[in-house]
Amino acid sequence: MISGNKGEWSELYTLFRLLGDKQVFAGNEKIEKIPDVIYPIIKVLRSESNGDFEYFIEQDIVVVSSEDNELLRLPVSEFSRQAKYLLESIKHASGAVTLPEIEEFMNKIYCSSIKASSSEKTDITIVIHDRRTQQTPTLGFSIKSQLGNPSTLLNAGKTTNFVYKIENLNLSDVDIARINSISTKSKIKDRIKTIMDLGGDFISIGPDRTIFRNNLVLIDSYLPQIISEMVFEFYNAEINKTVDIAKAIEVINPLDYDISNSHQYYTYKIKRFLTDIALGMMPSKVWAGKYDTTGGFLVVKESGEILCYHVYNKNDFENYLLHNTKLETASSSRHDFGKVFREANGLYFKLNLQIRFIK
Repeated sequence: MISGNKGEWSELYTLFRLLGDKQVFAGNEKIEKIPDVIYPIIKVLRSESNGDFEYFIEQDIVVVSSEDNELLRLPVSEFSRQAKYLLESIKHASGAVTLPEIEEFMNKIYCSSIKASSSEKTDITIVIHDRRTQQTPTLGFSIKSQLGNPSTLLNAGKTTNFVYKIENLNLSDVDIARINSISTKSKIKDRIKTIMDLGGDFISIGPDRTIFRNNLVLIDSYLPQIISEMVFEFYNAEINKTVDIAKAIEVINPLDYDISNSHQYYTYKIKRFLTDIALGMMPSKVWAGKYDTTGGFLVVKESGEILCYHVYNKNDFENYLLHNTKLETASSSRHDFGKVFREANGLYFKLNLQIRFIK
């Protein structure tokens, strides 16, 4: 039996719903559909353990093998019915569940898995008809579901740690141990506050790992400093939404940009960072600027409606990412951050970056 959580079953729901609807609407930053931006779907491509298959949308849904043999033909309404049943099952699920009726239908349509490989950013591959360009591109989309727990845009790891030097403060080993022993609910913020109350200043050094630093430099030479400031603002202030942090940094203007004409330097660069993270860049891997997810995002709303954030609609896609993500604190023990440590040339502190979607 196949078992999966709400997020995993949502990927299969997306397949059924798209084939049943035969089209997908674009979405705006408020996760509302844009009525006049519609992408008709020509076919969906899937790689399974038992081969590669194409789901053509004609009068019926036609399943075709990699050898171009027609394997099955089913009414579109059958996929709509299965999508409706699966949606209700997902909504009532708790933890990992098995769905025998859905699994029976999966076997019938040559579908052996409910989710894509975790090593890939692309969850589903679709051929659409783009009315704007009059082309039929094959596009890979990442699926973000609101049916389960909010998904992450950037997962925490030691690779997403940022280093800060503590200046204008001398601490003994006893002082360091006392600060590091603070174990309140907001212990990281409280440790930072204690250091600053003692007169210490935090000076950004940048990402702890060279690969992540260089990936950021590839996007923008000032981005390591900007994201460092973004991370510190999250831990030092009572805000966590990405859009609010961007606004705060615009006011602080840590790079002393010329803002006499109200240019939004930081917001623009943070949007670029979010987009590149969403479409391919990983902190642990050398990145050459190539997008893995060539289409964008498909968002499964709590109602079951699916909205498309297509990279062709760059402004809507970037604004969606900016307005629907937040920073959060990951496990400091697992990822080794949030403590004062001493090196030969002074005192240092690490903070961690994790970005999650807002449900």
